[in-house]
Amino acid sequence: MKKVFPAIVILIALSLLGIIVLQVSWLSNLWQVQQQKIQYKVERAGVSVMEQLSKESSVIPFSHLQQSSPLQLTPDGLSVAIQPPLSISQRYTLSEISDKLKDAFNKEGLKDLHFEFGITSNSDEWVVEMSSRDFETGWADTVHNKQCYIPVIPANVTSMGNEVPYEHLLILIPDFNTQVWQSLIWMIGGSVLFTIIIIAAFYLTIKTMLNQQKLNKIKSDFINNMTHEFKTPLATISLAIDALRNDKVQRDAEKQLYFSSVIKEENKKMNRHVETILQAALMDRQELKLKSVPLHVHKILEHVVDHFALQLEEKKGELILQLNAKNDLVNADEIHFTNLINNLVDNAIKYSKDSGLQIKITTHSSARYLILQVEDNGIGMSKETVKRIFEKFYRAHTGNLHNVKGFGLGMSYVKTVIDAHNAKIKVDSTLGKGSIFTIEMLLSKNEEEF
Repeated sequence: MKKVFPAIVILIALSLLGIIVLQVSWLSNLWQVQQQKIQYKVERAGVSVMEQLSKESSVIPFSHLQQSSPLQLTPDGLSVAIQPPLSISQRYTLSEISDKLKDAFNKEGLKDLHFEFGITSNSDEWVVEMSSRDFETGWADTVHNKQCYIPVIPANVTSMGNEVPYEHLLILIPDFNTQVWQSLIWMIGGSVLFTIIIIAAFYLTIKTMLNQQKLNKIKSDFINNMTHEFKTPLATISLAIDALRNDKVQRDAEKQLYFSSVIKEENKKMNRHVETILQAALMDRQELKLKSVPLHVHKILEHVVDHFALQLEEKKGELILQLNAKNDLVNADEIHFTNLINNLVDNAIKYSKDSGLQIKITTHSSARYLILQVEDNGIGMSKETVKRIFEKFYRAHTGNLHNVKGFGLGMSYVKTVIDAHNAKIKVDSTLGKGSIFTIEMLLSKNEEEF
């Protein structure tokens, strides 16, 4: 797995990089195609408007009689004169031409395209007779704006064979490149969105693989711890059974009672281990069910002191109670809350120094909360351990010696119980000096005399 994981990361990274490069290349090509497409549609729309204007710009011929002499009335005496057509600015208003262009653009699918326009005179010199508001200022900027020239050719000018100067329809597309990008906004947005999704999938894949590696390590540690925890009582039970088979022990009732009690005690220890593992499975399935009742925390703390009296005596340590809370009534599950306190005290004893252990349990109360602190002067924890203390199966490293027993489930159970009671827990620890666990719980609304 160690060799495969880097290869998978490299392959996925290269694939992601290739996708991004292809996306950029595709967008670049799409932008160029869209530029040509919009320009082509603008020209088509302009030609369409030009054709409409041309129909009414026809050169109108008319005849009148010119006599070379008073007595000659022949066809040779007739001549044809051409009446100059009205200019576009004389026949249409600015808004009418604007509407024609808008209609033409709509038909070409350019409804949102911003444009300016102008009409030149039909003289040899280009003179803009009429134009939209920002046409003249935009026409000078050929870098950012796109220009389009369309001559308005009268419909019958060729049939007359006369040279007539044409008017021109000038179309200007301001900020052409910007408008091209805006027309591609949905495609760009979709491309970016799917790229982000791919990156997110890549991130989740790597994270899942890292978590899997972490879980494999935790599983291995758990199996090793479980093996050790079960081998010790099994070995003790085996030795006690062998001793019971001894003839001298069988004749001594006191020794039989002693070895029987050893077997029973070790059996209880194994049962506790089994219960711990089953309890972890229940927490994993989120099947922790509470039977909340009003509890006096001070009474539970006094029972905890009695429970750990022998262990503290072996460690030559002491447990100090400072019950300062005026109100110690909370709604909690008695069994789980008691186990929570037991786990905190047991943890303090396990990770204590060789001598001089001191555990201090303090309570305070405010208007709404009970604050309970479990403080010890043990070996303390590093910042990394503090961050991970409530992770399932996590155990703080104490060197190569297996001097701290357990499965790494105690503090995970504590956090689960705290969350189930809608309480809060905070950990402060200094390596080599000790730790403080602070619990904050809502006080019960039950009105009782304390």
